[in-house]
Amino acid sequence: MKTPRPTAAALGLAALIGLGAPSLSAVSVNETVALEGYIGGSYRHLDGDSDFDSFDLDAAKLLFATDFKPVTGVFSLFYAPNGNELTLLDAVVSYTTETGTTISGGKFLSWHGYEAFDIAAMNQLTYGNGDFLGAIPGYHSGVRIEQAGDGWSGGFAVLDSVYTPDYAYLRGDGEIGDNAGFEAYFKYTGTENLTVFVGAAYDTEGGFQPDDVLMLDLWADYLATENLLVAGELMFKDAGVAGKGWAWAGYANYAFQAGWSALFRVSGEYMDDGPSFLRGTIAPTYTLTDNLLVRAELTYTDYSDYVEDNNTFFGVQSIFKF
Repeated sequence: MKTPRPTAAALGLAALIGLGAPSLSAVSVNETVALEGYIGGSYRHLDGDSDFDSFDLDAAKLLFATDFKPVTGVFSLFYAPNGNELTLLDAVVSYTTETGTTISGGKFLSWHGYEAFDIAAMNQLTYGNGDFLGAIPGYHSGVRIEQAGDGWSGGFAVLDSVYTPDYAYLRGDGEIGDNAGFEAYFKYTGTENLTVFVGAAYDTEGGFQPDDVLMLDLWADYLATENLLVAGELMFKDAGVAGKGWAWAGYANYAFQAGWSALFRVSGEYMDDGPSFLRGTIAPTYTLTDNLLVRAELTYTDYSDYVEDNNTFFGVQSIFKF
């Protein structure tokens, strides 16, 4: 599904957010400030050993991007019911040198993960992985450096932590001395229609966790035709006594005519000496306007060595974005 491009005043925004998915649209306030945001709500039903129905707000976000070249900044306010609070989510300032090196500091989203954090940038309602392994990090604070070349980009970050004890999208643990974290990635875009991402993250022992943590992430997507995007991701995480395992996902996203698109996903997780699952998802989306879309999802999950045998999820979501 194609998404609107940002205005000229917000061109630095997509590079700073680093969601691993298309940027949202943006409204230019003036030559140096751009504004974007979204609000989304859904009906969700899970049919399994523990049934539930919900009809609620999923998330709301208001983001400001400032461009005072060579200094740029991204700041956002975020609300989600599971966080139960309004929080300052993005808060990062960046400086770009004449050679194209970007140095950033503040609070920002991890580079890792093919599926987006923001619901307006997703192609489905739920995530393909994360039930047991929790491989993909959320937000954390620190400093990072990035460099882009002809057909490639890469970066390295020093963080207060890679993972967090709770509400990973809200904060890190706030201390480097007790539990420092490191992230790195390399992205290849030198072949037409192909993107390949290789990344790693490492949390040192201490703070809220008893062991050090290593995470590896590999994903690629390819625009096979004008309307068909295929992708795959493989993740590994070793958290010591907290568990070790693999997660994977495969995607086919097809854009039909007249505003319709659909995501087809197969994913799974395997924990050493623990549970596993296999999951299938179909998620059609109808774009009514550039600012309003409606999405549905049907997902079936089959578990092994778990308290639940299987479940079926159904949801319908509407998202307004600007």
